[in-house]
Amino acid sequence: MQNTAFQPYWFAQALQREASVTPVTLTRDTNADVCIVGGGYTGLWTALHLKKQKPSLDIVVIDKGLCGSGASGRNGGCMVTWSGKYFTLLDTYGAPEAARLVRASEQALFHIRDFCHEHQIEAEVRVDGLLNTATNGAQLGALDNVISALEGERLNNWQHWSVEKIQEAAGSTQHIEGVFSPIGGSLHPGMLVRGLRRVAIERGVRIYENTPLLALENSRPASVKTPNAVVTARKTVLALNAWMPTLFPAFGRNIMLVSSDMAITKPAPDLLAEIGLLDGKAVIDSRAFVHYYRRTAQGRLMMGKGGNMISLNNAVTPKFDRPSRYATQLRGAIDRFFPTLASTDIEATWTGPSDRSTTGLPFFGSLEGNPDIVYGLGYSGNGVGQSYVGAQFLTAMVLGQDNEWTRSTMAKGPLGAFPPEPIRWLGAMLVKNAIQRKERREDRGRPAWWLDRQLAKIAATTAGRLKRSKDAT
Repeated sequence: MQNTAFQPYWFAQALQREASVTPVTLTRDTNADVCIVGGGYTGLWTALHLKKQKPSLDIVVIDKGLCGSGASGRNGGCMVTWSGKYFTLLDTYGAPEAARLVRASEQALFHIRDFCHEHQIEAEVRVDGLLNTATNGAQLGALDNVISALEGERLNNWQHWSVEKIQEAAGSTQHIEGVFSPIGGSLHPGMLVRGLRRVAIERGVRIYENTPLLALENSRPASVKTPNAVVTARKTVLALNAWMPTLFPAFGRNIMLVSSDMAITKPAPDLLAEIGLLDGKAVIDSRAFVHYYRRTAQGRLMMGKGGNMISLNNAVTPKFDRPSRYATQLRGAIDRFFPTLASTDIEATWTGPSDRSTTGLPFFGSLEGNPDIVYGLGYSGNGVGQSYVGAQFLTAMVLGQDNEWTRSTMAKGPLGAFPPEPIRWLGAMLVKNAIQRKERREDRGRPAWWLDRQLAKIAATTAGRLKRSKDAT
């Protein structure tokens, strides 16, 4: 169970704005057309898509805590698309499906913005763009081949900007090169997920919080067992993401649980404006374990760093429900990127779990071949926008539709597996440490050691991406 004494910053903020909301816990056996396990982005978007296509459906959502208390309420709030992963999409699914998925991931950001506007969800959605930058010489040209391929397929929205324009827009001279896409941005994660919950309830979805899944009987219909009651449902959706291997160990080799650590400063709107951070664009660099940051609507700086912790056996340990263990590292990153913010205090730090798949892309499927129990996971750190796309997969699968979603290879289950434990964890730690050594030397303008370069290549998510990356030469 989660440590309820600590609430990540975004989620705590969202809860404070809805003091009158009382969670309902399932206490009696019930029947439903659809039972969704997991009240985060994937589960709630799926419930809303299903209600839109078939309003008569009786849908139950259960969550072991409060809706959004998992990854959905604690991520960095950066909205990115799949365009940067085009080579992985191309090699995995082929050109037509790769193009469709890139477009779907781009359209999702505008759908989220428009949905929030229509339903008065104050999620601070700002589609102000995405900067992908280089912060050392080894990162130069990281997206050049991808952009060239996207241009060839008339999919490209990336623009090469001058160094001066990049530094001005990113607010930091640490960036020595960069490209900009107008399709990207940021939002308030907690306000979005709690807003989705509200709209789902308004549309007749029954939501039961503090109602964990204890066991699932893989039958037709399925029985979803909770501490005090059983939900019997014609269709079941497992939207557990990083928590999936805990309850379904068979998925333990299909994802790798990696942390993302975040810090947010106290308000400093004038200082942020002075250095050039004026809107909601997201900024990410090109290292393997990226830095990412953005200005919030209240004039705070949010800084995140991926890849600090790799969990043994994919356990969501208590370390994920405490302030970040890497606060000093996050403080150092803020000071390095923004020296003028050195006197601005950090308001809070926290950690989020990221379910990294072997391809770096999510996957969807039917549990043990039962078409009445479907699942989706593996967003690999990019779930804010892509969970909307994931819900389109799951909705089509629940409704038994024969369309581009159900025919996609992305809907055929996981592709590839990591080695078994403890080899997986030991290997991941070996690679992680090599990447960190490599990037530290590159940050100092020194060439990385040969062995570290070879180990770092293992982190490339697919052979196709590796063949096309400049590091492979």
